[in-house]
Amino acid sequence: MSRRSMSPRALRRAMNWWPPYLFSGVRVLHIADDWTSARVRLRLHRFNSNYVGTHFGGSLFAMGDPFWMLLTMNRLGGDYIVWDKTGEIDFVSPGRGDVFAEFKLTEDRLEEIREATADGGKALPWFEYDVVAADGTLVARVRKQLYVRRKRPDLREGRDESA
Repeated sequence: MSRRSMSPRALRRAMNWWPPYLFSGVRVLHIADDWTSARVRLRLHRFNSNYVGTHFGGSLFAMGDPFWMLLTMNRLGGDYIVWDKTGEIDFVSPGRGDVFAEFKLTEDRLEEIREATADGGKALPWFEYDVVAADGTLVARVRKQLYVRRKRPDLREGRDESA
């Protein structure tokens, strides 16, 4: 089964057994059947806490790292190239327990990307999400930028461009 043909449920299960997530305490709680949303939890334990006993910043960033790309790639389909380009995180308050992140990809946002790439050019959309504690306290704000471009017609048809 190719990654692109994996169902949201199968991908969620695979990600929960993926060693970087499994050992850092990340749990993918939900990926919508239509690829419009996802929800992730990060538990605090000794493998992901920093010197002062709060969540390690790298774990806070990693918990949500792939989701905008995965949701966008699966919603747009195989006619598009989608890559992570840039990311940034603003630490707002210490994470001392379970923290959560939610991702919601709207059809309006996808339409903006389709319009921006219709002429064969690239789009560099920014996406944002918050990392929040169980009580709703904001722990971090994260921004991710994607690179999105329509594939050339010869690649869309499954032919190698060098052929």
